[in-house]
Amino acid sequence: MSDRSTLYPIRSARLGEAEARGIRHGYFTRVGGVSEGIYRGLNIGAGSDDDPVRVRENRRRVAEWMGVDVDSLLTAHQIHSPDVIVAREPFNGPRPKGDALVTDRPGIAIAASTADCGPVLFADAEARVIGAAHAGWKGAFGGVLKNTIATMEELGARRERIVAVLGPSISPKNYEVGPEFVDRFLAADAENERYFAPSVNAGHSMFDLNRYTVDRLRRSGVAAECLDRCTYAEEDLFYSYRRSTHRKEADYGRQISAIVLEDI
Repeated sequence: MSDRSTLYPIRSARLGEAEARGIRHGYFTRVGGVSEGIYRGLNIGAGSDDDPVRVRENRRRVAEWMGVDVDSLLTAHQIHSPDVIVAREPFNGPRPKGDALVTDRPGIAIAASTADCGPVLFADAEARVIGAAHAGWKGAFGGVLKNTIATMEELGARRERIVAVLGPSISPKNYEVGPEFVDRFLAADAENERYFAPSVNAGHSMFDLNRYTVDRLRRSGVAAECLDRCTYAEEDLFYSYRRSTHRKEADYGRQISAIVLEDI
C-alpha cells in the first residue's frame, strides 16, 4: 500500500492554493510511522537516539508521500540560528548547519523538523520558489524568518506574493518562561510585552510564540497565518520537547513539515 494512504499530514488551505502550480506540502504528524516506545510513530529525528533504521524508514515514507527519493527529502542540521541554505540538489556528506532551506528546483523536498518550535513553510507560486524554516524563539527573534524571505527574493520571489504558514508548535498556555526571557524581548522592543501573559507561578510568564512568529512574518511584508495546533497538548499527534522534559523522559521524537516543487 502506498504511504500516501497511511500518512495524514495536516494541510494549509492557503498553501493548498499553490497546488495548481505544482507545489505540494504537508505538516506531518507522528501518525503512520514505525518507531516504538517514547518515539512511537513517525519520528524523523536523525539527531534522536531512536533506531536509525526506523528513522530512515519513517523518512522514506514521508519522501514517498512528497513524491521524491528519500535522499531528496532535505533537513538541515538545525542549530537555532538565523542561517538559510539554498538547496538545489541532495546533500553530499554531512547535513549543512542552518535553520532554513530555500529552493527553486523541482524534485527537492525541503523541510523543517520540530518538537515545539515553529515549522514555517513558504511559497511564491508564481515564481515557483519555496522555503522551509525552523523557527523557535531564538530563530524568530534572531532573524531566520526575514532571512528566509530575503533568500527567496534572491531566487526570484517577491515578498508581496509569498505565503508563509506556521504549522504545529507549542501554544501560549503551555509555554512558560522566566523573567530573563521576558527581559530579553522587552529590551529589543517594548511592544513585545503583548506576547506575554502572567503565569500562575510568580515571576514567570506565558509566551505566545505563534503570535510573535506570525507578526514577524507580516511585518516582513508576506501573507502569513498560523494553523493553531499545539504540539504539547496534542500528544497523539505530535512530539514535544517540553512535554518530554516535564516527564523526565530520556529523549523525544521530531515531526517534519515539508514542501516541494513538482514537475509541471
